Amino acid sequence: MEALLAAASLPDAEVIARVLDGEPALFEILMRRHNQRVYRAARSIVKDETEAEDVMQQAYLNAYAHLRQFEARAQFATWLTRITVHEALARRRKGRNDIVEPSNAEGDHMDRFRTEEPDPERQAYGHELGRFVEDAVDSLPDAYRTVFMLREIEGLTTAETAEGLELGEEAVKTRLHRARAMLRDAIAARVGSATAEAFQFHARRCDRVVAAVLVGIAQQESPRASTSR
Repeated sequence: MEALLAAASLPDAEVIARVLDGEPALFEILMRRHNQRVYRAARSIVKDETEAEDVMQQAYLNAYAHLRQFEARAQFATWLTRITVHEALARRRKGRNDIVEPSNAEGDHMDRFRTEEPDPERQAYGHELGRFVEDAVDSLPDAYRTVFMLREIEGLTTAETAEGLELGEEAVKTRLHRARAMLRDAIAARVGSATAEAFQFHARRCDRVVAAVLVGIAQQESPRASTSR
C-alpha cells in the first residue's frame, strides 16, 4: 500500500517502467487512473454495463501481458483505448454477427484516487440528466456513438480520438458533427454540463474491476516466478 501511495503521482511512463522492473502491483495505479476512459470506450461499443466491465478486465489483462510492446512515443491512455476498442469490437462480433465494424471511411486504501461526490440534491439531478444523455447516446448509430463518447463525454481531442479509434481526423470530425446533429433536437436544452455526469465509473465498480485484474496478473506472474527458480 505504501508503494502505491508513493507512486500515485508518478507519470504513466515511470509507473510502467517500475511495473516492468518487477513491481506488478503498481499496475493498479494505471487502472485507477484510466478506468473512466476505458469504461466509456467499452460502454460506447457494447452498450451494456456488465459487458463493458468484462471488456475492461480483458483489455487490462491484454495490456499488462503486452506492456513491453508499449511504445512511449504514444500516450499510454491512447494505447489502452485502442486495446479496449479492439476487445469490445471482438466481443460484439462474437455475440452479434449482424453488427458491422465501422470502417475507416467514416478498495478503501485507495481513497486518494477518488473524487468528491456532489451533494445529494445535485447528485440526483445530475444522475437524472446523465441517464437521459446515456439513453440518447445509446440510440446513436455505432459509427457515431463511440466518437461522440470519446470526444464529448470523455473530452479527448480530435487527434487522440482518431489515434485511439484508428481513424483519420476528418472522419472523426464528420462523425462528431453528425452525432451532434442527431442529438440536438432531443437534448439541446438539457445537455449542458450533464454530459460530464454520464457514464460515470464509480469507486465501487472501479474496485471490482481492479481486484479482478490484479488476480489475473497474479496468475500470470506465478508461472514466471516458478520458471525463474
